[in-house]
Amino acid sequence: MARTPTALLSPADQERRRALRVMKAVALGALLFMAVVFVFSFIWSQEVPALAYVRAAAEGGMVGALADWFAVTALFRHPLGIPIPHTAIIPKRKDEIGRTLGQFVETEFLREAVVREKLESAAVAARLGEWLAEPAHAERVTAEGSVMASGILRALSDDDVQQLIEHMAREHLIAPEWAPPLGEWLERIVASDAHHGAVDMAVDNIATWLATHQEVFVGLFSRRLPGWVPSIAHRLIDDTAYKEAVAFVTAMQNDPHHPARIAIDGYLSRLAGHLQSDPATIGRFEDAKSAVFDSPRTRELAARAWDAAKSGLLTALDDPESALRRRAVAALTDLGDRLQTDTALQQRLDAWVSDGAAFLVERYRHDIASIITDTVARWDADETTEKIELMVGRDLQYIRLNGTIVGALAGLVIFAVAHAVWG
Repeated sequence: MARTPTALLSPADQERRRALRVMKAVALGALLFMAVVFVFSFIWSQEVPALAYVRAAAEGGMVGALADWFAVTALFRHPLGIPIPHTAIIPKRKDEIGRTLGQFVETEFLREAVVREKLESAAVAARLGEWLAEPAHAERVTAEGSVMASGILRALSDDDVQQLIEHMAREHLIAPEWAPPLGEWLERIVASDAHHGAVDMAVDNIATWLATHQEVFVGLFSRRLPGWVPSIAHRLIDDTAYKEAVAFVTAMQNDPHHPARIAIDGYLSRLAGHLQSDPATIGRFEDAKSAVFDSPRTRELAARAWDAAKSGLLTALDDPESALRRRAVAALTDLGDRLQTDTALQQRLDAWVSDGAAFLVERYRHDIASIITDTVARWDADETTEKIELMVGRDLQYIRLNGTIVGALAGLVIFAVAHAVWG
C-alpha cells in the first residue's frame, strides 16, 4: 500500500504517524525480547531446570505477539504481502463499511426522539439569548446578515425585479375589482357620518382660499357683460359674486344641515351604490384604474422607486454606523435580553427549534446519512486504510503488546499446571 508523503499530511496526522511508529517499535521490541529470552532459556534449560518455566512463558509470549500481529495487520493489508483469505479487510470492504456506518448513524443518531432529547437538554433559547445579549455578538450577526443581504441585492437583476413587481401588482392589484369593495367601504363611511370631517376640512380650505384670493373674482363674471355696461356695474357684479361665494361657504361652515352638505351626502351614497352594483360605473372605474397602472409614467415611477430603495438599502447595509444597522444591533441585543428572562418566549423558541429539527431529521435523515456512504465510496482504498490506521493503529499496537504479555502468562500457567499434574 502506497504511503502518503509526510509533507502532504496534516500536522495532526503527522503526529499520529509518529506515535504509531513508536508503538509498532515497542510491540516489535516485545516480540524480539521474548525471542531472545526463549533462545537463552532453551539453551540453558538442561543445566537450570527452572528455566523451563521461563521458556514456556517466552513461547507463549511469542505466540501471542505473532497472533495479534497477524490479526492487526490483516485489518489493513495482507500480512507479508501474502493474499491470505479474509485479510486486508478494510481496503476490500471499504464501501460496505461506509454503508454500515451510514446506516448506523441513520438508525441510532438521526432519530426524532434522540434529536428532541438532545435539543431539549441544550436550552437553545437561553444560550442564544446569553450570546446575543453581548453587543459584540449582535454586531457580528448584523454585519454577516448585512453582507448576505447586500450580496443578494447586488445579484438581483433590476429588470427581473421590476417584472416580478409588475406581475404581482397585476395579480393582486389590477386583476381584482376595486369598485365593489370601495363602494362598500364608502357606504359604511357615509352611514357612520365619518366623512363629515373630510367635508369640513374641504370647506375650511375653500374659505381660507377665498379669503386670500379675492382678486381671482375680478373680471370673472363682468367680462361677459356687453361693452356698453358701465364699469361700476362690472365691479359691483364681481364683488357681489365674491361675497355670495364667501357667504355660501360660511353658511356651509356654520350649518351642519346645509343643503349643500345634504347634497354631498346624497351624492356619496349614490356613488357607493353605483360602485357596488352599476356595471357602467364599475367599468369606468376599473378602466381608469388600469389606465393609471399601465401608463408609462407609473412604470417609470415604479422603476425609480425600486432603484432608490435598492440604493438606499445598499448604502445602509454597507455602513456600520447607519441607522438601519444600529437598530438591527439594538433589536438583536433586546431579543437576547428577552430570551434570558422571558420563560414563555424561551419555551416557544425551544419548541420551534425542536419541531424544525425533528421534521428535518425525519424527512431527510436518509439523505444526511448518505453523505457518509457517498464520501467513503469516493475515497481511495489505500488512502482510507491509511487514515483509519492513523486514527486507531496506535491503540491496536497495544493489543499486540498485551497479546505478548497475556501469551507469556498463559504459557507459564499452562506449563506450570502440566508440570504439577504430570511432573
